[in-house]
Amino acid sequence: MSRVYNFSAGPAVLPEEVLREAAEEMMDYKGSGMSVMEMSHRSKVYDTIIKEAEADLRDLMQIPDNYKVLFLQGGASQQFAMIPMNLMKNKKAAYIVTGQWAKKAWKEAQIYGEAVSVASSEDQTFSYIPDCSDLDIPDDADYVYICENNTIYGTKFKELPNTKGHTLVADVSSCFLSEPVDVTKYGVIYGGVQKNIGPAGVVIVIIREDLITEDTLPGTPTMLKYKTHADAASLYNTPPAYGIYICGKVFKWLKRMGGLSAIKECNEEKAKILYDFLDESSLFRGTVVKEDRSLMNVPFVTGSDELDAKFVAEAKAAGLENLKGHRSVGGMRASIYNAMPKEGVEKLVAFMREFEEKNR
Repeated sequence: MSRVYNFSAGPAVLPEEVLREAAEEMMDYKGSGMSVMEMSHRSKVYDTIIKEAEADLRDLMQIPDNYKVLFLQGGASQQFAMIPMNLMKNKKAAYIVTGQWAKKAWKEAQIYGEAVSVASSEDQTFSYIPDCSDLDIPDDADYVYICENNTIYGTKFKELPNTKGHTLVADVSSCFLSEPVDVTKYGVIYGGVQKNIGPAGVVIVIIREDLITEDTLPGTPTMLKYKTHADAASLYNTPPAYGIYICGKVFKWLKRMGGLSAIKECNEEKAKILYDFLDESSLFRGTVVKEDRSLMNVPFVTGSDELDAKFVAEAKAAGLENLKGHRSVGGMRASIYNAMPKEGVEKLVAFMREFEEKNR
């Protein structure tokens, strides 16, 4: 069977050349006589893999020397607790609630201190990004938290909030490495890799060194202290070794593609094809205000649950997989991450056009 076009929100499409390389190395990685899956994380061979992965990520994102890169487990959801445990020195933080994941992070932080929602777009089903130019942030807030790209709702911060001098913490799970980033604007950038970078099981945390201290909340487990992992260069315990190896391959693929500026151009071109069609369609419509649209996740509806279900079923039969929207929004969602080829988006739009003709 030939490969389908996979529009899943995550675990998601990976670059074909990365999958081929991994397949070739599955039985014998570079003459080691074993797979990376079987290899000790303390071996010289693996040490090279994880160090190269970090170096390539630093190069791609131009990460300054005073930031640590940590390859961790537990997914982005574990960071919902790890962030307050490590950063809530005054037991107060400000959260901007723009979707389900930001809301979950905010709720989790309430276990550890006073987590204040300083802005929200829940009043309109998270279909826009609120104005964050002059928020009422408590003076003693330890940090301001955002989910930068909202996978479920298809919104994206085009401008970072004015944190009024407070540390910015951002969950970038679904926009990681999709465009250039000024790392110095953040205290912490983190994300699960299973959308744009690799297989599920790895979360990458980029954290400014001054935020890594022994001074965590009482009762913070050793494994949930950033210092534990920073001091051990992500090798305190067995890391998700194979997942990190695939991430490293994706970093090299991105560099071959021309880096983050080049990939942003590709992403803008792909998204434009789909959004232009949605804007002119008489059957389909996007669910997000134009100025806040994500380049990565595009939700859309017909207005009829019956037609939506028919579309998803017929699209699947045509080799366009995982287009069903999240249950909280309904309709459809096309996730068009870095590895989704332009032809995949063109095929989707051609199919949508045909479906519209038949179902007027």
